[in-house]
Amino acid sequence: MHYIKVFTIVCMIAFVSCSVKKSSSVASSSGQLKILCYNIHHANPPSKTGLIDIDAIANVINNANADVVALQEVDKLTKRSGLDEAKVIAEKTGMNYHFFRAIDHDGGEYGLAILSRHELKDAKLMPLPQKHVAEKRILSHVKLTVQGKEFVFANTHLDASRTHDNRNVQMEYILKYFEDFKLPIILCGDLNSVAGSEAINLLDKQFKRTCVNNCSGTIPQDLPKKTIDYIAIKNANWPVLHHDVIAETYASDHRPIIATFKIE
Repeated sequence: MHYIKVFTIVCMIAFVSCSVKKSSSVASSSGQLKILCYNIHHANPPSKTGLIDIDAIANVINNANADVVALQEVDKLTKRSGLDEAKVIAEKTGMNYHFFRAIDHDGGEYGLAILSRHELKDAKLMPLPQKHVAEKRILSHVKLTVQGKEFVFANTHLDASRTHDNRNVQMEYILKYFEDFKLPIILCGDLNSVAGSEAINLLDKQFKRTCVNNCSGTIPQDLPKKTIDYIAIKNANWPVLHHDVIAETYASDHRPIIATFKIE
């Protein structure tokens, strides 16, 4: 647990990001909140090496008609994509957005994004700890108010190393970080962990996943065998009306997941 203490002290809130404010209509019905979580593979369809198809990602989001979206593996002005992907997706979906830089990559930046039909407030980025040197990972979050309900919306992408050590300390950090939060928290992300792993067992101690049993797989996109992408909630007894894995096989190497909460 000393990793948590060290990283709590040195974590940075200042970061490079972009955001816009737009006025858009509410997607979901009154009293409902629809959340989409999607690892977009920097908008590169796995069947099209080197191609960037940002329209395919935007179409998935538009068809889902979500209120809030968590994206992982987002490029910002890298050589391979040439786009500020979060900005372009926001423009094509009519949503507000915030990009969170995890690392410098390929002449640009690479990280996470949060999109919303509602105003994004108090955006924060926290670096996640490691036990073994690997690609740096982050936790990002914002505050949102939807239909009079204020909550924290968080997005992350845990380490992808073969060993579980980094994922475990990263999940420990996330849980410790949110431990004293009083507002409802919705956490989304590619956790690179299956149910029954230590990271997900840790998550389940504080959060309730939108799907626990007989959950459809999210990777690989063409014939998914494993579930590693999640939406989870704490500090609110909001019933999950629907949880689905969208049968999207072209746009990314992950399938997106979507959950609808009844806000109470």
